[in-house]
Amino acid sequence: MTAGAGISAGGGRPSTASWPGATAASEIRQSFVTATPHDGGVPDTFTARYQVISSRDARFDGSFYTAVSSTGIYCRPSCPARTPKPENVSFFSTAAAAQAAGFRACKRCRPEASPGSPDWDIRADLVGRALRLIADGVVDEGGVSALARRLAVSERHLHRQMVGEVGTGPLALARMRRAQTARMLLEATDLPITQIAFAAGYASVRQFNESMAEAFGCTPSELRRRRRPTGPGADGEGDIVLRLQHRRPYALDPILGFLGTRAIGGVEEVVPAGTDGAGGMVSYRRSLRLPRRTGIMTVTPHPEAGFATLRLRLEDLRDLTAAVQRCRRLFDLDADPQGVDEVLGADPLLAPLVAARPGLRVPGHVDGFELAVRAVLGQQVTVKGARTLAERIVAKLGCPLASADGTLTHMFPSAEQVAEDDLSGIGLTNARITALRAVARAVADGDVVLDPGADRDETERGLLALPGIGPWTASYIAMRALGDPDAIPVTDLGVRQALRSLGADDEARAATARAEAWRPWRAYAAMHLWTHLSDVVADAPAAESAA
Repeated sequence: MTAGAGISAGGGRPSTASWPGATAASEIRQSFVTATPHDGGVPDTFTARYQVISSRDARFDGSFYTAVSSTGIYCRPSCPARTPKPENVSFFSTAAAAQAAGFRACKRCRPEASPGSPDWDIRADLVGRALRLIADGVVDEGGVSALARRLAVSERHLHRQMVGEVGTGPLALARMRRAQTARMLLEATDLPITQIAFAAGYASVRQFNESMAEAFGCTPSELRRRRRPTGPGADGEGDIVLRLQHRRPYALDPILGFLGTRAIGGVEEVVPAGTDGAGGMVSYRRSLRLPRRTGIMTVTPHPEAGFATLRLRLEDLRDLTAAVQRCRRLFDLDADPQGVDEVLGADPLLAPLVAARPGLRVPGHVDGFELAVRAVLGQQVTVKGARTLAERIVAKLGCPLASADGTLTHMFPSAEQVAEDDLSGIGLTNARITALRAVARAVADGDVVLDPGADRDETERGLLALPGIGPWTASYIAMRALGDPDAIPVTDLGVRQALRSLGADDEARAATARAEAWRPWRAYAAMHLWTHLSDVVADAPAAESAA
Protein backbone atom coordinates (compact mmCIF):
# COMPACT_ATOMS: atom_id res chain seq x y z
CA MET A 1 0.00 0.00 0.00
CA THR A 2 1.23 3.48 -0.81
CA ALA A 3 1.92 5.44 2.32
CA GLY A 4 2.64 8.95 1.18
CA ALA A 5 5.72 9.26 -1.00
CA GLY A 6 6.33 12.59 -2.70
CA ILE A 7 4.71 14.80 -0.03
CA SER A 8 6.79 17.24 1.95
CA ALA A 9 6.24 17.77 5.66
CA GLY A 10 4.60 21.07 4.84
CA GLY A 11 2.08 19.49 2.48
CA GLY A 12 3.82 20.62 -0.68
CA ARG A 13 2.38 20.10 -4.14
CA PRO A 14 3.16 16.48 -5.14
CA SER A 15 3.81 15.24 -8.64
CA THR A 16 1.58 12.43 -9.86
CA ALA A 17 4.59 10.80 -11.45
CA SER A 18 6.20 10.35 -8.04
CA TRP A 19 3.55 7.80 -7.08
CA PRO A 20 3.95 4.06 -7.73
CA GLY A 21 1.15 3.09 -10.10
CA ALA A 22 0.33 6.67 -11.05
CA THR A 23 -1.01 7.44 -14.51
CA ALA A 24 -1.67 10.51 -16.57
CA ALA A 25 -4.80 12.53 -15.84
CA SER A 26 -6.26 11.74 -19.26
CA GLU A 27 -5.95 8.01 -18.64
CA ILE A 28 -7.57 8.40 -15.22
CA ARG A 29 -10.58 10.19 -16.71
CA GLN A 30 -11.00 7.52 -19.39
CA SER A 31 -11.05 4.76 -16.77
CA PHE A 32 -14.30 6.01 -15.21
CA VAL A 33 -16.44 4.10 -17.68
CA THR A 34 -16.09 0.98 -15.54
CA ALA A 35 -16.93 0.58 -11.86
CA THR A 36 -14.19 -0.08 -9.35
CA PRO A 37 -14.30 -3.78 -8.45
CA HIS A 38 -14.33 -4.55 -4.77
CA ASP A 39 -13.03 -8.01 -4.04
CA GLY A 40 -12.02 -7.42 -0.44
CA GLY A 41 -8.78 -5.58 -1.26
CA VAL A 42 -7.89 -1.90 -1.21
CA PRO A 43 -7.10 -0.28 -4.59
CA ASP A 44 -3.34 0.12 -4.68
CA THR A 45 -2.74 2.28 -7.76
CA PHE A 46 -3.24 5.99 -8.20
CA THR A 47 -5.69 5.38 -11.04
CA ALA A 48 -7.92 3.05 -9.03
CA ARG A 49 -7.93 5.26 -5.95
CA TYR A 50 -8.67 8.38 -7.93
CA GLN A 51 -11.56 6.56 -9.55
CA VAL A 52 -12.88 5.70 -6.07
CA ILE A 53 -12.84 9.32 -4.86
CA SER A 54 -14.38 10.54 -8.14
CA SER A 55 -17.33 8.19 -7.59
CA ARG A 56 -17.40 9.02 -3.85
CA ASP A 57 -17.41 5.31 -3.03
CA ALA A 58 -18.13 5.00 0.71
CA ARG A 59 -17.07 1.33 0.68
CA PHE A 60 -13.46 2.45 0.97
CA ASP A 61 -13.86 4.98 3.81
CA GLY A 62 -11.15 4.19 6.33
CA SER A 63 -9.18 2.05 3.87
CA PHE A 64 -7.20 5.03 2.57
CA TYR A 65 -7.24 8.83 2.79
CA THR A 66 -7.07 11.55 0.14
CA ALA A 67 -4.79 14.55 0.75
CA VAL A 68 -5.18 17.70 -1.37
CA SER A 69 -2.13 19.94 -1.67
CA SER A 70 -4.11 22.97 -2.88
CA THR A 71 -6.21 23.08 0.32
CA GLY A 72 -3.93 21.40 2.85
CA ILE A 73 -6.65 19.02 4.04
CA TYR A 74 -7.26 15.27 3.84
CA CYS A 75 -10.60 13.54 3.33
CA ARG A 76 -12.30 10.17 3.24
CA PRO A 77 -12.97 8.72 -0.25
CA SER A 78 -16.68 9.54 -0.06
CA CYS A 79 -16.22 13.23 0.80
CA PRO A 80 -19.02 15.21 -0.91
CA ALA A 81 -16.72 18.09 -1.79
CA ARG A 82 -15.72 18.67 -5.42
CA THR A 83 -13.21 16.11 -6.66
CA PRO A 84 -9.74 17.72 -6.68
CA LYS A 85 -7.50 17.72 -9.74
CA PRO A 86 -5.26 14.62 -10.00
CA GLU A 87 -2.09 16.67 -9.84
CA ASN A 88 -3.12 17.99 -6.41
CA VAL A 89 -3.92 14.57 -4.93
CA SER A 90 -1.89 12.15 -2.81
CA PHE A 91 -3.08 9.08 -0.96
CA PHE A 92 -2.25 7.79 2.51
CA SER A 93 -2.91 4.51 4.29
CA THR A 94 -3.76 6.16 7.61
CA ALA A 95 -5.08 9.48 8.88
CA ALA A 96 -1.98 9.81 11.04
CA ALA A 97 0.30 9.61 7.99
CA ALA A 98 -1.67 12.39 6.29
CA GLN A 99 -1.45 14.53 9.41
CA ALA A 100 2.28 13.87 9.77
CA ALA A 101 2.71 15.12 6.19
CA GLY A 102 1.15 18.45 7.16
CA PHE A 103 -2.51 17.96 6.23
CA ARG A 104 -5.52 18.71 8.46
CA ALA A 105 -8.75 16.72 8.68
CA CYS A 106 -11.63 17.87 6.50
CA LYS A 107 -14.35 19.47 8.64
CA ARG A 108 -17.04 18.37 6.22
CA CYS A 109 -16.47 14.61 5.88
CA ARG A 110 -14.70 13.91 9.21
CA PRO A 111 -12.18 11.38 7.82
CA GLU A 112 -10.73 10.57 11.24
CA ALA A 113 -14.11 9.12 12.29
CA SER A 114 -14.14 6.52 9.49
CA PRO A 115 -14.33 2.83 10.42
CA GLY A 116 -10.93 1.17 10.64
CA SER A 117 -9.40 -0.64 7.69
CA PRO A 118 -10.07 -4.39 7.75
CA ASP A 119 -6.88 -4.96 5.77
CA TRP A 120 -4.80 -4.71 8.93
CA ASP A 121 -6.94 -7.38 10.64
CA ILE A 122 -6.08 -9.81 7.86
CA ARG A 123 -2.38 -9.27 8.39
CA ALA A 124 -0.65 -11.18 11.18
CA ASP A 125 2.75 -9.56 10.61
CA LEU A 126 4.61 -7.05 12.75
CA VAL A 127 2.86 -3.96 11.35
CA GLY A 128 -0.62 -5.47 11.60
CA ARG A 129 -0.04 -6.49 15.21
CA ALA A 130 1.44 -3.08 16.05
CA LEU A 131 -1.58 -1.24 14.66
CA ARG A 132 -3.98 -3.38 16.69
CA LEU A 133 -1.95 -2.81 19.87
CA ILE A 134 -1.79 0.95 19.26
CA ALA A 135 -5.57 0.98 18.87
CA ASP A 136 -5.80 -0.80 22.23
CA GLY A 137 -3.80 1.99 23.89
CA VAL A 138 -0.48 0.20 24.51
CA VAL A 139 1.54 3.28 23.53
CA ASP A 140 -0.56 5.51 25.80
CA GLU A 141 0.05 3.15 28.71
CA GLY A 142 3.77 2.52 28.32
CA GLY A 143 5.09 4.46 25.35
CA VAL A 144 6.68 3.17 22.16
CA SER A 145 9.18 1.18 24.22
CA ALA A 146 6.34 -0.89 25.70
CA LEU A 147 4.98 -1.55 22.21
CA ALA A 148 8.41 -2.65 20.96
CA ARG A 149 8.87 -4.97 23.95
CA ARG A 150 5.48 -6.53 23.35
CA LEU A 151 6.46 -7.19 19.72
CA ALA A 152 9.98 -8.35 20.68
CA VAL A 153 11.74 -5.90 18.35
CA SER A 154 13.80 -2.76 18.79
CA GLU A 155 12.11 0.65 18.70
CA ARG A 156 14.23 1.57 15.68
CA HIS A 157 13.19 -1.50 13.70
CA LEU A 158 9.54 -0.97 14.63
CA HIS A 159 9.63 2.67 13.54
CA ARG A 160 11.30 1.76 10.23
CA GLN A 161 8.71 -0.92 9.48
CA MET A 162 5.77 1.33 10.38
CA VAL A 163 7.00 4.23 8.26
CA GLY A 164 7.60 1.92 5.34
CA GLU A 165 4.13 0.35 5.53
CA VAL A 166 1.78 3.08 6.76
CA GLY A 167 3.76 6.28 6.22
CA THR A 168 4.37 7.26 9.83
CA GLY A 169 5.70 5.91 13.11
CA PRO A 170 3.89 4.41 16.10
CA LEU A 171 4.01 7.60 18.18
CA ALA A 172 2.25 9.64 15.49
CA LEU A 173 -0.40 6.93 15.14
CA ALA A 174 -1.00 6.96 18.89
CA ARG A 175 -1.27 10.74 18.89
CA MET A 176 -3.86 10.63 16.13
CA ARG A 177 -5.88 8.04 18.02
CA ARG A 178 -5.69 10.26 21.10
CA ALA A 179 -6.97 13.26 19.13
CA GLN A 180 -9.86 11.18 17.76
CA THR A 181 -10.84 10.17 21.30
CA ALA A 182 -10.73 13.76 22.47
CA ARG A 183 -12.89 14.95 19.58
CA MET A 184 -15.48 12.27 20.31
CA LEU A 185 -15.69 13.44 23.90
CA LEU A 186 -15.85 17.12 22.94
CA GLU A 187 -18.74 16.54 20.57
CA ALA A 188 -20.65 13.88 22.48
CA THR A 189 -20.40 15.03 26.11
CA ASP A 190 -20.50 18.13 28.28
CA LEU A 191 -17.41 17.10 30.26
CA PRO A 192 -15.04 19.96 31.13
CA ILE A 193 -12.33 20.38 28.52
CA THR A 194 -9.59 19.84 31.10
CA GLN A 195 -11.14 16.52 32.10
CA ILE A 196 -11.36 15.48 28.45
CA ALA A 197 -7.68 16.28 27.91
CA PHE A 198 -6.55 13.88 30.62
CA ALA A 199 -9.17 11.25 29.79
CA ALA A 200 -7.87 11.15 26.20
CA GLY A 201 -4.34 10.56 27.46
CA TYR A 202 -2.71 14.00 27.21
CA ALA A 203 -0.09 14.96 29.78
CA SER A 204 -1.13 18.63 29.87
CA VAL A 205 -3.81 20.98 28.60
CA ARG A 206 -1.21 22.82 26.52
CA GLN A 207 -0.26 19.57 24.75
CA PHE A 208 -3.96 18.89 24.22
CA ASN A 209 -4.59 22.30 22.62
CA GLU A 210 -1.57 21.99 20.33
CA SER A 211 -2.52 18.50 19.23
CA MET A 212 -6.10 19.45 18.40
CA ALA A 213 -4.96 22.50 16.41
CA GLU A 214 -2.54 20.34 14.44
CA ALA A 215 -5.09 17.60 13.74
CA PHE A 216 -8.23 19.63 13.13
CA GLY A 217 -7.13 23.22 12.62
CA CYS A 218 -9.04 24.64 15.58
CA THR A 219 -9.08 24.72 19.37
CA PRO A 220 -11.06 22.30 21.56
CA SER A 221 -13.48 25.10 22.44
CA GLU A 222 -14.17 25.76 18.76
CA LEU A 223 -14.81 22.08 18.12
CA ARG A 224 -17.32 21.99 20.94
CA ARG A 225 -19.13 25.11 19.70
CA ARG A 226 -19.50 23.61 16.24
CA ARG A 227 -20.79 20.23 17.38
CA ARG A 228 -23.98 18.98 15.84
CA PRO A 229 -27.23 18.59 17.79
CA THR A 230 -27.19 15.56 20.06
CA GLY A 231 -28.22 12.39 18.25
CA PRO A 232 -29.96 9.26 19.45
CA GLY A 233 -29.48 8.31 23.05
CA ALA A 234 -28.56 11.76 24.37
CA ASP A 235 -26.99 11.36 27.76
CA GLY A 236 -28.82 12.63 30.79
CA GLU A 237 -27.48 10.22 33.40
CA GLY A 238 -23.77 10.99 33.52
CA ASP A 239 -22.89 8.30 30.99
CA ILE A 240 -20.75 8.82 27.91
CA VAL A 241 -22.73 8.31 24.71
CA LEU A 242 -20.90 7.92 21.41
CA ARG A 243 -21.69 7.05 17.82
CA LEU A 244 -19.48 4.35 16.34
CA GLN A 245 -19.61 4.24 12.55
CA HIS A 246 -19.52 1.07 10.48
CA ARG A 247 -19.81 0.12 6.83
CA ARG A 248 -23.12 -0.98 5.39
CA PRO A 249 -24.84 -3.37 5.08
CA TYR A 250 -24.90 -4.76 8.62
CA ALA A 251 -26.82 -7.98 9.35
CA LEU A 252 -28.00 -7.23 12.87
CA ASP A 253 -30.29 -10.15 13.76
CA PRO A 254 -27.68 -12.92 13.40
CA ILE A 255 -25.09 -11.28 15.64
CA LEU A 256 -27.61 -10.33 18.31
CA GLY A 257 -29.07 -13.82 18.15
CA PHE A 258 -25.61 -15.33 18.50
CA LEU A 259 -24.73 -13.15 21.49
CA GLY A 260 -28.16 -13.48 23.07
CA THR A 261 -28.27 -17.28 23.13
CA ARG A 262 -24.81 -17.33 24.74
CA ALA A 263 -25.31 -14.44 27.18
CA ILE A 264 -24.01 -15.26 30.68
CA GLY A 265 -26.51 -14.16 33.33
CA GLY A 266 -25.15 -11.45 35.60
CA VAL A 267 -22.41 -10.50 33.10
CA GLU A 268 -24.30 -9.68 29.91
CA GLU A 269 -27.77 -9.45 28.44
CA VAL A 270 -29.65 -8.61 25.26
CA VAL A 271 -32.33 -6.05 26.03
CA PRO A 272 -35.57 -6.23 23.97
CA ALA A 273 -36.61 -3.24 21.88
CA GLY A 274 -38.52 -0.53 23.70
CA THR A 275 -36.81 -1.02 27.08
CA ASP A 276 -33.84 0.58 28.79
CA GLY A 277 -34.02 3.64 26.57
CA ALA A 278 -33.23 1.64 23.45
CA GLY A 279 -35.63 3.76 21.42
CA GLY A 280 -37.31 0.88 19.66
CA MET A 281 -34.03 -0.94 18.96
CA VAL A 282 -32.55 -4.01 20.59
CA SER A 283 -29.53 -3.35 22.83
CA TYR A 284 -26.70 -5.46 24.18
CA ARG A 285 -25.29 -4.75 27.66
CA ARG A 286 -22.40 -6.19 29.65
CA SER A 287 -19.81 -5.53 32.33
CA LEU A 288 -16.24 -4.76 31.26
CA ARG A 289 -12.86 -5.37 32.86
CA LEU A 290 -10.66 -2.55 31.56
CA PRO A 291 -6.96 -1.67 32.01
CA ARG A 292 -7.57 0.55 35.04
CA ARG A 293 -11.01 -0.15 36.45
CA THR A 294 -14.34 -1.59 35.34
CA GLY A 295 -17.29 -0.33 33.32
CA ILE A 296 -20.70 -1.06 31.85
CA MET A 297 -21.40 -0.79 28.15
CA THR A 298 -24.71 -0.65 26.31
CA VAL A 299 -24.63 -1.01 22.53
CA THR A 300 -27.65 -0.12 20.41
CA PRO A 301 -27.00 -0.78 16.70
CA HIS A 302 -28.66 1.34 14.01
CA PRO A 303 -27.69 -0.73 10.96
CA GLU A 304 -29.64 1.25 8.37
CA ALA A 305 -28.01 4.49 9.52
CA GLY A 306 -24.50 3.02 9.54
CA PHE A 307 -23.64 3.43 13.21
CA ALA A 308 -24.07 1.95 16.67
CA THR A 309 -24.78 4.01 19.76
CA LEU A 310 -22.41 3.14 22.61
CA ARG A 311 -23.33 4.17 26.14
CA LEU A 312 -20.49 3.79 28.64
CA ARG A 313 -20.43 4.03 32.40
CA LEU A 314 -16.78 4.02 33.41
CA GLU A 315 -15.13 4.11 36.82
CA ASP A 316 -12.05 5.71 35.21
CA LEU A 317 -12.45 7.89 32.11
CA ARG A 318 -8.95 6.99 30.97
CA ASP A 319 -10.37 3.57 30.04
CA LEU A 320 -12.53 5.14 27.33
CA THR A 321 -10.35 4.24 24.36
CA ALA A 322 -9.99 0.61 25.45
CA ALA A 323 -13.75 0.32 26.00
CA VAL A 324 -14.55 1.76 22.56
CA GLN A 325 -12.08 -0.54 20.85
CA ARG A 326 -13.51 -3.61 22.58
CA CYS A 327 -17.00 -2.67 21.52
CA ARG A 328 -15.85 -2.26 17.92
CA ARG A 329 -14.26 -5.71 18.03
CA LEU A 330 -17.25 -7.39 19.66
CA PHE A 331 -19.64 -6.11 16.99
CA ASP A 332 -17.09 -6.30 14.16
CA LEU A 333 -17.64 -2.65 13.27
CA ASP A 334 -14.48 -2.33 11.16
CA ALA A 335 -15.44 -5.13 8.75
CA ASP A 336 -15.65 -4.63 4.99
CA PRO A 337 -19.01 -6.32 4.32
CA GLN A 338 -19.12 -5.80 0.57
CA GLY A 339 -15.59 -7.08 0.13
CA VAL A 340 -16.38 -10.16 2.22
CA ASP A 341 -19.66 -10.79 0.43
CA GLU A 342 -18.07 -10.57 -3.01
CA VAL A 343 -15.43 -13.17 -2.14
CA LEU A 344 -17.81 -15.61 -0.43
CA GLY A 345 -20.63 -15.01 -2.90
CA ALA A 346 -18.38 -16.25 -5.71
CA ASP A 347 -18.78 -19.78 -4.34
CA PRO A 348 -22.09 -21.22 -5.61
CA LEU A 349 -22.48 -23.07 -2.31
CA LEU A 350 -22.36 -19.89 -0.21
CA ALA A 351 -23.95 -17.50 -2.71
CA PRO A 352 -27.56 -18.06 -1.51
CA LEU A 353 -26.47 -17.66 2.11
CA VAL A 354 -24.64 -14.41 1.36
CA ALA A 355 -27.62 -13.08 -0.60
CA ALA A 356 -29.92 -13.88 2.32
CA ARG A 357 -27.73 -12.10 4.89
CA PRO A 358 -25.61 -9.37 3.31
CA GLY A 359 -23.23 -7.79 5.78
CA LEU A 360 -23.03 -10.75 8.17
CA ARG A 361 -20.50 -10.09 10.92
CA VAL A 362 -18.26 -12.31 13.05
CA PRO A 363 -18.80 -11.53 16.75
CA GLY A 364 -15.51 -10.83 18.48
CA HIS A 365 -15.10 -10.54 22.23
CA VAL A 366 -14.16 -8.02 24.91
CA ASP A 367 -12.00 -10.44 26.93
CA GLY A 368 -9.82 -13.09 25.32
CA PHE A 369 -9.54 -15.19 28.46
CA GLU A 370 -13.30 -15.24 28.98
CA LEU A 371 -13.75 -16.38 25.39
CA ALA A 372 -11.18 -19.16 25.91
CA VAL A 373 -13.08 -20.39 28.98
CA ARG A 374 -16.31 -20.40 27.01
CA ALA A 375 -14.65 -22.31 24.18
CA VAL A 376 -13.49 -25.04 26.58
CA LEU A 377 -16.91 -25.19 28.23
CA GLY A 378 -18.55 -25.48 24.81
CA GLN A 379 -16.73 -28.67 23.87
CA GLN A 380 -19.23 -31.48 23.30
CA VAL A 381 -22.19 -29.78 25.02
CA THR A 382 -25.19 -27.72 23.91
CA VAL A 383 -25.25 -23.93 23.86
CA LYS A 384 -27.54 -23.94 26.89
CA GLY A 385 -25.31 -26.37 28.75
CA ALA A 386 -22.18 -24.30 28.10
CA ARG A 387 -23.95 -21.13 29.24
CA THR A 388 -25.12 -22.82 32.46
CA LEU A 389 -21.56 -23.91 33.30
CA ALA A 390 -20.25 -20.40 32.62
CA GLU A 391 -22.89 -18.92 34.94
CA ARG A 392 -21.82 -21.31 37.69
CA ILE A 393 -18.21 -20.19 37.31
CA VAL A 394 -19.32 -16.55 37.57
CA ALA A 395 -21.42 -17.30 40.66
CA LYS A 396 -18.46 -18.98 42.36
CA LEU A 397 -15.54 -16.81 41.27
CA GLY A 398 -16.90 -13.65 39.63
CA CYS A 399 -16.28 -10.28 41.26
CA PRO A 400 -19.50 -8.50 42.28
CA LEU A 401 -19.91 -5.03 40.82
CA ALA A 402 -19.71 -2.18 43.32
CA SER A 403 -23.26 -1.34 42.31
CA ALA A 404 -25.51 -3.67 40.33
CA ASP A 405 -26.77 -2.22 37.06
CA GLY A 406 -30.08 -3.89 36.35
CA THR A 407 -29.39 -7.57 35.76
CA LEU A 408 -25.63 -6.94 35.50
CA THR A 409 -24.14 -7.90 38.85
CA HIS A 410 -20.69 -9.44 38.28
CA MET A 411 -17.44 -9.32 36.36
CA PHE A 412 -16.28 -12.53 34.73
CA PRO A 413 -13.42 -13.96 36.84
CA SER A 414 -9.82 -13.26 35.88
CA ALA A 415 -7.29 -15.84 34.72
CA GLU A 416 -5.58 -15.68 38.11
CA GLN A 417 -8.82 -16.45 39.94
CA VAL A 418 -9.61 -19.47 37.77
CA ALA A 419 -6.06 -20.81 37.93
CA GLU A 420 -6.01 -20.74 41.74
CA ASP A 421 -9.42 -22.39 42.28
CA ASP A 422 -10.11 -26.12 42.22
CA LEU A 423 -13.35 -25.48 40.24
CA SER A 424 -15.21 -28.06 42.28
CA GLY A 425 -18.98 -28.06 42.70
CA ILE A 426 -19.64 -26.62 39.22
CA GLY A 427 -20.43 -29.85 37.41
CA LEU A 428 -17.24 -30.07 35.37
CA THR A 429 -15.44 -33.28 34.53
CA ASN A 430 -11.87 -33.70 35.76
CA ALA A 431 -10.60 -33.38 32.20
CA ARG A 432 -12.48 -30.10 31.73
CA ILE A 433 -11.16 -28.75 35.04
CA THR A 434 -7.62 -29.62 34.01
CA ALA A 435 -8.05 -27.85 30.67
CA LEU A 436 -9.56 -24.71 32.20
CA ARG A 437 -6.88 -24.38 34.86
CA ALA A 438 -4.14 -24.97 32.29
CA VAL A 439 -5.49 -22.20 30.04
CA ALA A 440 -5.90 -19.88 33.02
CA ARG A 441 -2.36 -20.49 34.27
CA ALA A 442 -0.88 -20.00 30.80
CA VAL A 443 -2.72 -16.68 30.38
CA ALA A 444 -1.95 -15.50 33.91
CA ASP A 445 1.76 -16.26 33.45
CA GLY A 446 1.87 -14.61 30.03
CA ASP A 447 2.76 -17.84 28.24
CA VAL A 448 -0.35 -17.52 26.05
CA VAL A 449 -1.57 -14.09 24.90
CA LEU A 450 -5.23 -13.80 23.92
CA ASP A 451 -5.76 -10.38 22.38
CA PRO A 452 -5.79 -9.04 18.80
CA GLY A 453 -2.16 -7.96 19.09
CA ALA A 454 -0.95 -11.49 19.76
CA ASP A 455 1.28 -13.44 17.40
CA ARG A 456 -1.42 -15.74 16.02
CA ASP A 457 0.88 -18.63 15.16
CA GLU A 458 2.60 -18.46 18.53
CA THR A 459 -0.73 -18.35 20.36
CA GLU A 460 -2.01 -21.35 18.42
CA ARG A 461 1.11 -23.36 19.29
CA GLY A 462 0.81 -22.38 22.94
CA LEU A 463 -2.87 -23.38 23.09
CA LEU A 464 -2.34 -26.72 21.34
CA ALA A 465 0.38 -27.59 23.87
CA LEU A 466 -2.17 -27.38 26.71
CA PRO A 467 -4.18 -30.41 27.88
CA GLY A 468 -7.70 -30.57 26.50
CA ILE A 469 -7.10 -27.98 23.74
CA GLY A 470 -7.42 -29.26 20.18
CA PRO A 471 -7.48 -27.65 16.73
CA TRP A 472 -11.17 -26.73 16.98
CA THR A 473 -10.75 -24.85 20.25
CA ALA A 474 -7.62 -23.06 19.01
CA SER A 475 -9.35 -22.01 15.78
CA TYR A 476 -12.45 -20.79 17.57
CA ILE A 477 -10.32 -18.70 19.95
CA ALA A 478 -8.37 -17.27 16.99
CA MET A 479 -11.61 -16.42 15.23
CA ARG A 480 -13.23 -14.52 18.09
CA ALA A 481 -10.57 -13.54 20.66
CA LEU A 482 -7.69 -12.77 18.28
CA GLY A 483 -9.93 -11.32 15.58
CA ASP A 484 -8.46 -13.47 12.81
CA PRO A 485 -10.88 -13.13 9.86
CA ASP A 486 -9.41 -16.20 8.17
CA ALA A 487 -9.69 -18.64 11.09
CA ILE A 488 -12.19 -21.44 10.64
CA PRO A 489 -12.90 -24.50 12.82
CA VAL A 490 -13.26 -26.90 9.89
CA THR A 491 -13.92 -29.89 12.14
CA ASP A 492 -16.78 -28.11 13.92
CA LEU A 493 -19.92 -30.23 14.03
CA GLY A 494 -22.13 -27.28 13.09
CA VAL A 495 -19.98 -26.41 10.06
CA ARG A 496 -20.07 -30.02 8.89
CA GLN A 497 -23.84 -30.31 9.39
CA ALA A 498 -24.39 -27.10 7.45
CA LEU A 499 -22.22 -28.31 4.57
CA ARG A 500 -24.11 -31.58 4.51
CA SER A 501 -27.47 -29.78 4.48
CA LEU A 502 -26.27 -27.80 1.44
CA GLY A 503 -25.35 -30.98 -0.40
CA ALA A 504 -21.57 -30.58 0.00
CA ASP A 505 -19.00 -33.10 1.18
CA ASP A 506 -18.58 -32.54 4.93
CA GLU A 507 -15.50 -34.76 5.33
CA ALA A 508 -12.70 -32.72 6.94
CA ARG A 509 -10.27 -32.94 4.03
CA ALA A 510 -12.91 -31.96 1.47
CA ALA A 511 -14.19 -29.12 3.65
CA THR A 512 -10.66 -27.80 4.12
CA ALA A 513 -10.03 -27.86 0.40
CA ARG A 514 -13.29 -26.06 -0.37
CA ALA A 515 -12.55 -23.40 2.28
CA GLU A 516 -9.40 -22.34 0.41
CA ALA A 517 -11.63 -20.38 -1.97
CA TRP A 518 -13.02 -18.42 0.99
CA ARG A 519 -9.70 -16.86 2.01
CA PRO A 520 -9.07 -14.42 3.60
CA TRP A 521 -12.61 -14.40 5.03
CA ARG A 522 -13.10 -17.99 6.20
CA ALA A 523 -14.37 -16.90 9.64
CA TYR A 524 -17.28 -15.17 7.89
CA ALA A 525 -17.97 -18.35 5.93
CA ALA A 526 -18.21 -20.24 9.22
CA MET A 527 -20.72 -17.68 10.51
CA HIS A 528 -22.81 -18.06 7.36
CA LEU A 529 -22.83 -21.84 7.79
CA TRP A 530 -23.74 -21.66 11.48
CA THR A 531 -26.49 -19.12 10.82
CA HIS A 532 -27.86 -21.20 7.96
CA LEU A 533 -27.94 -24.28 10.17
CA SER A 534 -29.88 -22.44 12.87
CA ASP A 535 -32.58 -21.87 10.27
CA VAL A 536 -32.85 -25.46 9.08
CA VAL A 537 -32.43 -27.24 12.41
CA ALA A 538 -34.96 -26.75 15.20
CA ASP A 539 -32.30 -26.74 17.92
CA ALA A 540 -28.90 -25.11 17.61
CA PRO A 541 -26.22 -27.71 16.89
CA ALA A 542 -24.68 -29.29 19.91
CA ALA A 543 -21.04 -30.11 20.40
CA GLU A 544 -18.27 -27.82 19.28
CA SER A 545 -20.26 -24.82 18.01
CA ALA A 546 -21.89 -24.40 21.41
CA ALA A 547 -19.21 -21.90 22.47
